[in-house]
Amino acid sequence: DGGEVTREAMEDMIDRMLMLIGADGVMVQFRPNGGSPTGGIVWREIKIGVIARLERCANRAGREVTRLRQRRLVAVLGSVDALVERLKLEALRQGLTSAPKAVWISDGARGFWRIFHEQLAPSNVICVLDFYHTAGQLWTAAETWYCRYLPSAHQWFDAARHDLRHGRVADLIAEIRAAANDAHRPRAHRPILHRVANYLDRHRSHLDYPTYKVDGSPIGSGFVESAVKWLIQQRFKGVGMRWSEDGFNNLLMLRLAWANDRFDSLFLPSPNS
Repeated sequence: DGGEVTREAMEDMIDRMLMLIGADGVMVQFRPNGGSPTGGIVWREIKIGVIARLERCANRAGREVTRLRQRRLVAVLGSVDALVERLKLEALRQGLTSAPKAVWISDGARGFWRIFHEQLAPSNVICVLDFYHTAGQLWTAAETWYCRYLPSAHQWFDAARHDLRHGRVADLIAEIRAAANDAHRPRAHRPILHRVANYLDRHRSHLDYPTYKVDGSPIGSGFVESAVKWLIQQRFKGVGMRWSEDGFNNLLMLRLAWANDRFDSLFLPSPNS
């Protein structure tokens, strides 16, 4: 409605920590006929967003690690656009505009990247493409390139993954493009290799993993996947569970309030009561 967003009260120490933002989706089974167990199963996607604060500290071995200090979750049965509103609001509640640094991390799904580009792109936010998802693209290239020769595929993949981790992205793109343009290569292989090279090129500015490591920024979206498992899968995907839309939405609201430490506030008397 155009009003100011009220910041959530938090300790100054947490307010100065790195903010991590990410999103993902998960499929849940629904009943097609509300109020009746009849009919086939309908799978629908739940969109989940996570805003977390990470602390840099030393472990027992003296190595610097990052630890989760605070996490807030949003989720919706609906489109990415429906998630955007909730994620932007929660990010502002958590201090997006004043955080010393914020990191958006996600896999390559274009719908979720649109959230960043359209809504979460102030100057203090950097983008990170999930390293393990990107490595999966390299394995696709390795399988295609070496076809049945799996030892050679593994050997190339290990070297390529090392190059990716250490910032040699331009060399990888050039190498994969050269293989795609090889006249001796089967025609069926060429579009796959071009697709991987284009993917890396499109996300080139999101693949600076050596810098992310120095800055203490995570390079994997495991914190989002963990939240998806804990928030949705453990509660809504038990054996035999089928949901009506109303039943799911009502329980999701309660579960989010509990996960975000706001459950008791749901039952406070209204100011006019």
